[in-house]
Amino acid sequence: MANDKATSGATSETAGGQQRCGVVAVVGAPNAGKSTLVNALVGQKVAITSPKAQTTRTRVMGIAIADETQIVLVDTPGVFQPNRRLDRAMVQAAWGGAQDADLIALVVDGRAGLGPKMDPILDGLAQRRETRWLIVNKVDIAAKDKLLVLTERLHERVDFAETWFVSAQSGEGLADLKAAMAAAMPEGPWHFPEDQVSDATDRLLAAEITREQLYHQLHEELPYQSAVETEQYKERPDGSVEIHQQILVARPTQRGIILGKGGQRLKEIGSKARAELAALLGVKVHLYLHVKVKEGWDEDRHVYRDIGLDWVE
Repeated sequence: MANDKATSGATSETAGGQQRCGVVAVVGAPNAGKSTLVNALVGQKVAITSPKAQTTRTRVMGIAIADETQIVLVDTPGVFQPNRRLDRAMVQAAWGGAQDADLIALVVDGRAGLGPKMDPILDGLAQRRETRWLIVNKVDIAAKDKLLVLTERLHERVDFAETWFVSAQSGEGLADLKAAMAAAMPEGPWHFPEDQVSDATDRLLAAEITREQLYHQLHEELPYQSAVETEQYKERPDGSVEIHQQILVARPTQRGIILGKGGQRLKEIGSKARAELAALLGVKVHLYLHVKVKEGWDEDRHVYRDIGLDWVE
């Protein structure tokens, strides 16, 4: 279901051995599947995912390789109408991730269609000068007869150079999309070593993995009212890693929800996060979690720095 023009150009553009490297900003509404797409294109996990909207809070850079081409994928927070300072910082991070990109890829949930949440994104994209591609995601579970109608309506709002139909979850269409992105990147040296897949520090990655478990295991609005800080990250003499993290919440009742009866929920969160970190880092991980009540944590400039967001007025 790919664009013939893009696919046919991929091989000829990259076959000459000339290195290419460029930046693709991945934008869209919350829960469009941006992080799942970035992870799939990179070939391993670099951004956390969950069924909940607004999982991604900061810009996360994933680095994909296609033959002689390095594609720097900037996974951005979902663009939405901001109400709080945290919301404004996330939206600023999203549009900031598109600055100076060689290509902006709008990811749209093929099932959800259009709605008021798409308006600020489309209005913003219409003003951009960068090349813009439309990526319609989740086509494996979307009604096929509605996809073309959706695409036509989106093209009425923004002049997209190309349109792609994919499923980040199943992998449908991703090989062709990746080849086309590689062909669209400018010639030039790679920005990162060949074995690097993300720009995230191990400290930030550890905090994100724990925050992902909050999303997976807490089914209310609590994850949006919490943050995870990595207070200490050190290697032990035996090669294992010791990590101390603080989960910030605004009220004592929220602390109780995370702890669970007899502290069982916190233990489960820690156990799942520890196992995933060990798999990602390739070493044994000692993870220690502490839940702290900090009223107004989302108005603390230092917290924003620790979770990778800029402070916005």
